[in-house]
Amino acid sequence: MLRTITGFHAIEEKIRSFKDASLKNKAEKQEKLCLYVDKAGPRVKKIVEQARDCGVRIEQSSEKILNALVSSLPKTAQEHRGVVLTVEGEAEKKYNYVDFDAYLSQVSVSNTVENRSIVVVLDSITDPHNVGAVLRSCDQFGADLVIMPERRSAIESEVIDRSSAGASAWVPVSVVQNLVRSVELLKKAGYWIYGADAGGEDVVTADFASKAVLVMGSEGEGIARLLKESCDTIISIPTCGRLDSLNVSVAAGVLLHEMRNRHN
Repeated sequence: MLRTITGFHAIEEKIRSFKDASLKNKAEKQEKLCLYVDKAGPRVKKIVEQARDCGVRIEQSSEKILNALVSSLPKTAQEHRGVVLTVEGEAEKKYNYVDFDAYLSQVSVSNTVENRSIVVVLDSITDPHNVGAVLRSCDQFGADLVIMPERRSAIESEVIDRSSAGASAWVPVSVVQNLVRSVELLKKAGYWIYGADAGGEDVVTADFASKAVLVMGSEGEGIARLLKESCDTIISIPTCGRLDSLNVSVAAGVLLHEMRNRHN
């Protein structure tokens, strides 16, 4: 199976994961990567250097060849900007992974007035049961994308599959290196960022933008400081029990229900 990847960030992430897997002697080292290069801008040069350091084959190509390589991709992913990565022998993924940059490109050309959107960001949610339950809620309440960090998160496991009741197979997921960067890019794309944490605005009375991002932190540490500072509004769920908080997956379900209902 041959996979074609476009987008600077997505290509860099794949090359980095290929290098990490090779160092750890994992199966991914059996993959064959080839970087096709046409233009030689600063970012492309950086990617070429990264590929060379990781032992990735590099082919000096042409725009015509690159256009042919991306012709079968969705239109939002066909903008190659002079560099394309192909991956042969990649293990089949169970989840519906999408390239974050490609998602942003799609958002930028959509009608932001008529098209409402919810994106969920999971910050350091390491329990696969919680991740699976959140994915199930995302499916039920129509979230368009779930974003998780490359590190300190539960990404793939059979536990997630079971806990999500199969939703992990079709809920779009992006795995990124830097959550703060991703949230800032979503802001530029017209999203309003809501962080779930204690002491925030009551979700019952909160107004939700048509394009909204919901940031959920870990149960122990909450949302990381820099990510929390990137939030436009902090929201909370009013409770009356003796415990100080809800399980993160339960809280995500409640908040997604409120966000979706305000726009129906």
